[in-house]
Amino acid sequence: MKYQIEHTNFFQYDNDVDQSMNTVRLKPRTDECQRLLSYRTEITPASLTKEHVDLWGNHVESFFIAHKHRDLTVKTISTVSIQKSPFIHLLKYTDEMREIFHSELFHDHYLPYLNETQYTFLYKEQVDEITWAIGNAEDPIKFSIDLMAYLNQSIAYDTLVTQVGTKAHESWPLKAGVCQDYAHIMIGVLREKGIPARYVSGYLYVGEDSALIGDAATHAWVEVMIPGIGWVGLDPTNNVEALENHIRIGTGRDYADVSPLQGVYRGGGQHSEVKVSVTLIDH
Repeated sequence: MKYQIEHTNFFQYDNDVDQSMNTVRLKPRTDECQRLLSYRTEITPASLTKEHVDLWGNHVESFFIAHKHRDLTVKTISTVSIQKSPFIHLLKYTDEMREIFHSELFHDHYLPYLNETQYTFLYKEQVDEITWAIGNAEDPIKFSIDLMAYLNQSIAYDTLVTQVGTKAHESWPLKAGVCQDYAHIMIGVLREKGIPARYVSGYLYVGEDSALIGDAATHAWVEVMIPGIGWVGLDPTNNVEALENHIRIGTGRDYADVSPLQGVYRGGGQHSEVKVSVTLIDH
């Protein structure tokens, strides 16, 4: 599957901005299942970018605008090829997996994805409420799949009830939210049960006649570390594995590690718009 993605962020400021400094995390990854074929960034007012790779392996572009401006447009155009086959539902939790999962080496290696964060924190009673409905986590593969399905059924997709700063313990009582909220709640429960989990930012191709939701802007889902297998993507917003429809940009402990666009500026308020287009160009 080959896709072209156009992502535009437009910011309009209430007053002239003296200067602004921004970081962009919108460059898709290249890994064993995904290949970045082309990528470019168009910035208005024109600015050069400086790129580095962060602690989590994400591509980060930084740019600085030193002169006055009233608006800012950041547009990225990517071409990505994906080849991925479903398999997690076919996996059996073996004795060898269990031995790895309970080893000190496994725990220490994935410690950053086992610790709670501000975004993924859940109260004990909230975790108990969720896990009571699912069952024990003796088999982390089955537990992760069942948790994904349970959250999909329990949370209504609603773009009006939460904000970008909403935390897992705040969104769960609402039983509503967007992909970011589904992901943070799922990660919070998995980590509480000792299952390494990380936040994924990317794009979702829904195509025609599809029941998938979450393509209006960047999408978010979860990756679970399966002992002896590796990171496996699960999308609780849609109750599906993250396969050839899911285009990965970055991963981290939570949203704060992969925020698509961050910036600081000197001036008044601002209004922003985001537009994302994902086009299938080759099967």
